[in-house]
Amino acid sequence: MMEQTLREQVLSAALQEGADFAELFYEDSETNTIELIDGHVEKASAQRIRGAGVRVLQGTRSAYAYTSDVSAESLLHTARAAAAALPGIPEHRQITLTPQRFSTPVKVGFDTIGNQDRIRLIRDAARAVRDVSPEISQVVTGYMDKVRRFEVCNSEGVLASDVQPRTRLYISAVAMDGTQAQTGGENPGCSMGFEAYRERIDAEAHARAAAHTAVTMLHARECPAAFLPVVIDGGFGGVIFHEACGHSLESTSVGRGNSEFCGKVGQQIASPIVSAIDDGTLPFEWGTINVDDEGNAPRRNLLIENGILKGYMIDRLGGRQLNMAATGSARRQDYTLAPTSRMTNTFIAPGKDDDDEMIATMDRGLYAKKMGGGSVNPVTGEFEFAVSEGYWVEKGQILYPVRGATLVGRGADVLMKIDRVGRNMWMGQGMCGSLSGSVPVNVGQPRIRVSGITVGGKGGALK
Repeated sequence: MMEQTLREQVLSAALQEGADFAELFYEDSETNTIELIDGHVEKASAQRIRGAGVRVLQGTRSAYAYTSDVSAESLLHTARAAAAALPGIPEHRQITLTPQRFSTPVKVGFDTIGNQDRIRLIRDAARAVRDVSPEISQVVTGYMDKVRRFEVCNSEGVLASDVQPRTRLYISAVAMDGTQAQTGGENPGCSMGFEAYRERIDAEAHARAAAHTAVTMLHARECPAAFLPVVIDGGFGGVIFHEACGHSLESTSVGRGNSEFCGKVGQQIASPIVSAIDDGTLPFEWGTINVDDEGNAPRRNLLIENGILKGYMIDRLGGRQLNMAATGSARRQDYTLAPTSRMTNTFIAPGKDDDDEMIATMDRGLYAKKMGGGSVNPVTGEFEFAVSEGYWVEKGQILYPVRGATLVGRGADVLMKIDRVGRNMWMGQGMCGSLSGSVPVNVGQPRIRVSGITVGGKGGALK
């Protein structure tokens, strides 16, 4: 990390043209990845990124410059370049930095294992996929571990550093019957060392789940199209809330007036049984942070309580735009990008309803056991998401699997139509892209039921 005198010199240089705030972010991170196809190593890489970025603010205007050369000369040049973008009336300011150091405890560091350990893990997972069915035609398994080291300091005296590990598996199974192919996938991850695969992640169980989805969907019927009630399972089912609603609650959208939830704090935006939270403090979760990328402590941010909008996820610049305090939500992919407000572990909170009753009381509808990818317009909240594993329900009974289902709607409408929220919440892992790049996030919810949503499919329109 940098010397104290250099930090203060860089911040002072960034303020010399008239900015009212300056920030220096330094990163030195290492990532290992391995991919196997049908049990054979296809790709392996080790990557290290090291560099720094300087951000200046003047009111609600911002400028950012970065460099991979972290010499004193280069850092001062970068600071002056950022400063020149926001000319004003400079004020001399004494900067005194107070250090805070954070790190995630690790039992088995990634630097203490070899690639043979990583390969053995995902090769065993690939074997578990194959063991499920002879219809499995291809298996892709991948592994990633990363140690992110950074420090951030600013002209208000903040100096925070962090060392955080993350690891994740990527499991994809393809099932074929000679004419058609279907896929299933599982991507578990967490903020731990390699001990995660003893204590938290059962690689072979996830492998079998991926294979089960692929084989089940291979023999599924095409989903019919209609406006229907839909039960959406927990875990990655929370991707709909994340994409269609969560992004619209980030100050990145709200501060620019690009959100359907602008100015609605204190108003009802969801069913009274819905509460939603973004919590960056949950121990060892994939989306958890020890400190945000502006040096603020993460928080448990209550977004919606009993249907009422309680607040947004706010970074420093968004706070200036909204005249609200930051919420420990500033994140960035790496030093090449300025931070913006981002989600961490975002979920619909547990409710009081029984999971089985949701289906038993549904006359005709869809049970979406697993959700896939989709697209959303954050301004309007309109979305379309694929169902990767779905089942048709008639008279309260699950009859058969269906494939090709999509859910089409608008985030605000879906929130109001949730009529059941189960008692057990769990989360799934993903990478979320936005203005500040791709960052790890958890999405989650209990099993929920939406009283009516447009379901698309190739199985013909229901009468």
